[in-house]
Parts: sequence; structure tokens; C-alpha cells
Amino acid sequence: MPEMPEIEAHAERLDAQFVGRVLTKFVPFNFTALKTAVPAPDAAYGLPLLSVGRRGKYLLLDFEPITFVIHLMQGGRLLPDVKLSAKPRGGQARFVFEPAENEDGSLDETALLLTEQGKERRAGVWCVTAGEVDRTPPVDRLGPEAAGITPDRLAERFAEKSMRIHGFLRDQRMIAGIGRRLANEICWTARVSPFATTKSLGAAGAESIAAAIETCTTDGLAEERTRDSMSSSKQRTSAVHNRTGDECERTDEHGPDTIRAVEYSGYTVNYCPTCQTGGKILADNTTSRFLK
Repeated sequence: MPEMPEIEAHAERLDAQFVGRVLTKFVPFNFTALKTAVPAPDAAYGLPLLSVGRRGKYLLLDFEPITFVIHLMQGGRLLPDVKLSAKPRGGQARFVFEPAENEDGSLDETALLLTEQGKERRAGVWCVTAGEVDRTPPVDRLGPEAAGITPDRLAERFAEKSMRIHGFLRDQRMIAGIGRRLANEICWTARVSPFATTKSLGAAGAESIAAAIETCTTDGLAEERTRDSMSSSKQRTSAVHNRTGDECERTDEHGPDTIRAVEYSGYTVNYCPTCQTGGKILADNTTSRFLK
């Protein structure tokens, strides 16, 4: 699933290409695409797109009366659409704009197409009254943004509920914008066990985790900004994520060790025992592997 760096960089690309374009129609291709009934999308018809932004893992298309809140989920993408096919592959919804004149005098009829591959069909669009996004579902459930969070603010969140740090980082209600890959990378960067509890980490742990969040999100965003379109998970640089069995990048520092994995039904925790757990191999104490 795209995380903060991918969503942020994609919002910047879409902002540069589409801001100022006048919306003429919002076309859902199935009944699950539009998640709200009020306000209606047509409140934005005939008005220019003011900005494309982000909150957590959600894209925000801002018009004067309403904001379209878009979640891509695992297999979704919001892409420039020049083909305007009547039945686009994986199509969930389309934003259609008035033709804009290019510098050469030709007309630009590019639309924005929300697609989702696979059968889940969980990607979708919410219409929210402008200025009320943070007070309206689904965004109202989000915690503070991961990028830029201070150690003190993070320590406050740690104190609210004791839970494993890997789960905390992925919980959008606790902190917004981090997913499976970044959770693995942040724990490795901070040299913290993914199974360490927020209570045990305390203020000192919050300082190291906040620094690791800043490093990982900054590096990820810088890499993503070099691309012309949103990357796939396999294209994203990782020290531990999806590198089970590979040699740890800190081998020259601490001696040879390999990246280990704890497998769950929906995700994998990757870590280096020497870096993060004092050499201890973490056990998968769930039954998820027997349920696959």
C-alpha cells in the first residue's frame, strides 16, 4: 500500500498537472466507488481544482465547496487518463475536466482515473465539505502526521496505549502515513525491536523513533520525487523490508547477520537480530500462518 512518501510525491505531481482545471463531471464506475451521499460531487462542477494535497495516506482534491478524499488502498492508483475509455480496466471512478489549451494550441482533455486492480474494490472517494476534512470521516479518525512529529508528541502518544511499536506505527489512529514497509525501516533505523512496547520505550525511545521516522520519510520522499509516477512496492529502496534472508547492511559494523521475518496473515515483520533484538530470534506467536 502506498505510504506517506508515495502519496505526497504523487500529490505534488498531480497538483502541478491539474490545478486550475475545471471539473465537469465525476463518474463512478461501480456503486462502491463513492462512499458518501452528501455533499454531492456535482457541487464542484464548473469550478477549478484549487490544490491536490495529502492527509495520512489519503489524497485530497480541493475545490471551493467540497474536497474529494481518496484512498487508494492496496491496489489503487489515481492516474492521468488520456484514453477516456468507456470501460477502463480496473476503473473505479473518473474526474472529467474541461479541455485546456496547451502551449501549441492543442487541447488537453486529460482526466483523472481512479483504478484498483484485484477483487477487493476497497479504494474509494468521499465527498466532504471544504474546510471540514479533519472533522469528517474518514480523516477524522487519523492521528497526527508521522512526518515532522516531535519526540515529545510521540511520547504522549506512546503513553496513551501500550502496544508493540510495529503495530503502533501502522495504526493510522495513533500516527498517520506509515505502513508496513516504513514500520520495518523505522524500527531498523532506530535499532529497536519491532516487538518492543511503547510503554517500555518511553521518552528515550520516542526520541530515537521520531528521528528514525524523519530519516525514513525524508529519504523515501526524496527518492519518490525522482519518479514520473508512483512506484511499486518492489521499486522502493529498503534496508530490511522484503529482504528476508539477505545480509544486514550493518554487517561491516556488527558482524554477519541476516534479515529475519515474522509472518502474519496480512503482513511481514522484518528485522535484524543483532541490530534490534540483542540477537534474539522473534517467534511468531500467532496462528495466522496456519490459517493461510
